[in-house]
Amino acid sequence: MSERLQPGDVAPAFTLPDADGTEVSLADHKGRKVIVYFYPAALTPGCTKQACDFTDNLDVLASAGYDVIGVSPDKPEKLAKFRDKESLKVTLVGDPEKKVLEAYGAYGEKKLYGKTVVGVIRSTVVVDEEGKVERALYNVKATGHVAKIIKDLGI
Repeated sequence: MSERLQPGDVAPAFTLPDADGTEVSLADHKGRKVIVYFYPAALTPGCTKQACDFTDNLDVLASAGYDVIGVSPDKPEKLAKFRDKESLKVTLVGDPEKKVLEAYGAYGEKKLYGKTVVGVIRSTVVVDEEGKVERALYNVKATGHVAKIIKDLGI
């Protein structure tokens, strides 16, 4: 199981394909703060709610200097379907090999309906302009999470 990130850690670099197959790198966002959130699967109720919440608050976050990237194990084709069906504006990238999910501590054992399973741990990591972890939140709830982040970041 991968280690969870702590504030002050260097955020692991990544380059992953977005919904259109275009490569997106964390390095592309240097000089801006980035909210990288990890979710289990596109087109599921909780993940849809979370992605819609980020989309609805994208202008607020962007005007405060934050970019948002959603990471799941989905392939670009499924991400495109998700984006189009829900009119999502957040950048969604796919990590089918789960290397980035593991590097960020967002993949491993978790409880699901009382059973221990291995999967994506719904997590959010806030990366500062220098590429360091500002906040790392694990086992977050899909509903109400975006409002909590906005409040915690003082936006």
